[in-house]
Amino acid sequence: MTFLKYISPLRAIRDLRRFLAQRKPYELWFMMLAMAITLVILWMFVKDSSIPRVYKREIIYVQQWRLDRSDAEIRAQQARDLPKELKAKEDFRKAQEKRAAEFKKYDDWLTNHGF
Repeated sequence: MTFLKYISPLRAIRDLRRFLAQRKPYELWFMMLAMAITLVILWMFVKDSSIPRVYKREIIYVQQWRLDRSDAEIRAQQARDLPKELKAKEDFRKAQEKRAAEFKKYDDWLTNHGF
């Protein structure tokens, strides 16, 4: 426990002042530059790590059916739902093709520039 009497904030500050007083001016400038660059890099990591998430609430409603439905009722409902299903599939296919065209454009640009 005898070493605790040598630990104090004032002694640490005096030691730091003595160390800095022995340095040449250009060493102090380079030390400040190194500290500034380090702080900028740390700030960039902190800034980059806080990406706000887009909250998207998707509610899926499920239609309930009677247990005693006939096959004719089922087929009639499927016939009514078929155009919506085909339209949804076509929209999805178009979105995929559009996305693939965007990637191909970037891939062609990179290929033309030697990447």
